[in-house]
Amino acid sequence: MKIKLCGIRRHEDITFLNEFQPDYAGFVFAGQKRRVSPEAAADLAKKLRPEIGRVGVFVNEPPKSVARTVQLAGLNVVQLHGDETAHEIEILRKLLPEIEIWKAVRVRNRESIPAALGLGANLLLLDSFSKDEYGGTGKTADFSLIREANLNVPFFLAGGLNCDNLEGPVRELSPYGVDISSGIETDGVKDRRKIEQIMRILRGFGKVGI
Repeated sequence: MKIKLCGIRRHEDITFLNEFQPDYAGFVFAGQKRRVSPEAAADLAKKLRPEIGRVGVFVNEPPKSVARTVQLAGLNVVQLHGDETAHEIEILRKLLPEIEIWKAVRVRNRESIPAALGLGANLLLLDSFSKDEYGGTGKTADFSLIREANLNVPFFLAGGLNCDNLEGPVRELSPYGVDISSGIETDGVKDRRKIEQIMRILRGFGKVGI
């Protein structure tokens, strides 16, 4: 199972990630709470262990702007967390042929996941729905809708996961990976102890990073 720890914005965060070695580090280029500039992300990414993938989280950003940030920050993956279309993903593929594209789905109803499957992303990241925010709300996703979708493609599970609530959904839904942000924070900043707890729990489901 893959592990992505998202909302990385401090040098201390990089120290924690280098110590516990998740598969991916997420840098957010949208919103306010965890947003970093492309320049700050580039500086942080240089200090990250090379085997940890660099994921950029974007919301309704023009493809050319996404491509500039990818190149500046040295990203491996683009995670689209807004209302991006299949056409926009196609443009990104032409601009960034070597980069993986993930599409976040705010699971609102039974149509949410099937609609996203046709967008042409490498994989889906299933998150909670909020009418006010595109992500990072700390609210859990509707696991019943994910269960009903009966997906036979790789997906990440996201949305309010923490050390107290993730074991059940992970066992039941068998995601390809999990994405955690607020669940490894205390008072809005990344917490080493919580990262250690999360990594220990998830590594119990099998070898990480294969």
